[in-house]
Amino acid sequence: MARRSTITQGRARRAIKMGELASQVGSSYLWNSLRRPFLSRTERERELLDTHIRNARRIVESSTHLRGAFMKLIQMLSMRQDLLPGEALDVLRATQSSVPPMSYATIADQIRREIGKRPDQLFRRFDQTAFAAASLGQVHRATTRDGREVAVKVQYPGVENTVEQDLGNLKLLLMTMQAIGRDVMRQKIDCGAVYKELEERLREELDYVREARNMTEFGRLFADDPEVMIPSVLKEFSSRRVLTMTFLDGYPLADVMGPEVDLGLRAWVARKAHAIVWRQILEFGLLHTDFHPGNYLVSYHPRLGIMDFGSIRRFSHAVRKSYLKVARGIVDLDDRAIGIGMQELGWVDRSRNPKPIIEIIHILFEPMMTDRDFDPCEYDAVGKATRVGEIAFENRLYNSPAHGVFLLRALIGLEGIIRRLAVKTNYREIFRECVERAER
Repeated sequence: MARRSTITQGRARRAIKMGELASQVGSSYLWNSLRRPFLSRTERERELLDTHIRNARRIVESSTHLRGAFMKLIQMLSMRQDLLPGEALDVLRATQSSVPPMSYATIADQIRREIGKRPDQLFRRFDQTAFAAASLGQVHRATTRDGREVAVKVQYPGVENTVEQDLGNLKLLLMTMQAIGRDVMRQKIDCGAVYKELEERLREELDYVREARNMTEFGRLFADDPEVMIPSVLKEFSSRRVLTMTFLDGYPLADVMGPEVDLGLRAWVARKAHAIVWRQILEFGLLHTDFHPGNYLVSYHPRLGIMDFGSIRRFSHAVRKSYLKVARGIVDLDDRAIGIGMQELGWVDRSRNPKPIIEIIHILFEPMMTDRDFDPCEYDAVGKATRVGEIAFENRLYNSPAHGVFLLRALIGLEGIIRRLAVKTNYREIFRECVERAER
């Protein structure tokens, strides 16, 4: 396995890399537009798709070199089905897999700086090889002196500097994606809102003290559900850049998604995944936004384990209540309640007719408005996203409230997981139960 001991640093160096990337992506679409008049309709569609995929690969290649904030942005884009077609999204999703870890010596030095002792002095056993590595840090398995099995999450040295540098340069790439959304997918992407939300979440993800508090709070909120596992924090082995938690044992969520897996287990996972997401939005007002398979485990019982609490979105009481109002409108097929709720949430101005946004809700929430067993494979996510883009474009629906950016990220992540589980069930019934629970 390849190992990396440094992160590409230096504002100018990283700016050059991102500038080169944005230039390559922009030039490829310009070349595509110049060729379009000379191609048949079929050739135009094929070449545009090829261009999408080439650019997705370019972005993934850059993210594996830059890590840090830039890779986090790519992970977010990989769940935006309104920006790119499915084939290109599959390429971007490669950033959700593990990346080559840093050396043990680098990690051991970071733990010593943060906790005051090296891993061999703190733990009875500490696995020198990370079992998970991502954009901002990596995780090692260990055993405490008193025999507790734990996972130790260590932030890469210097990653804070690269995040600061990337936040100063990311706007260039976001502007490129905004142009793609406008010219190719007929979507208006609010770069300012995406940038602001990304900046806030990234700063939070760098603070492991905050993540520890999030983890503890989720443990309290889900304490009444024996089918949900939340790690516990070991404060004496944790700091701002090191987080030690109890080890959750189970299968990665991705391992239970294939058709060869027992249908009963997949059906349980589909229902549980839906329930925990809607419970967070409608009942807690506290959302785990990084909803991709790498952050979830399925145990033998079965139980669903949630990991990585760095990206959490808190909703005000008023916002949570308005989303609950929209959800009740979806359950009751009450367009008036949906429209009022979406206006309260800022998705459409109160002075405007909410009919177009109501039509969008009907498209996006079809499984929750259909009272029968629904096959996720029926749900043409890309086609629906394109139709939503057309409605928004035609009616100039450009509002994108800050609380909605990562909400959409979580819901798109949920939709992707449900599609891969491929379970026919009554999602409307699951949704209704969550709404009624939140109202109680």
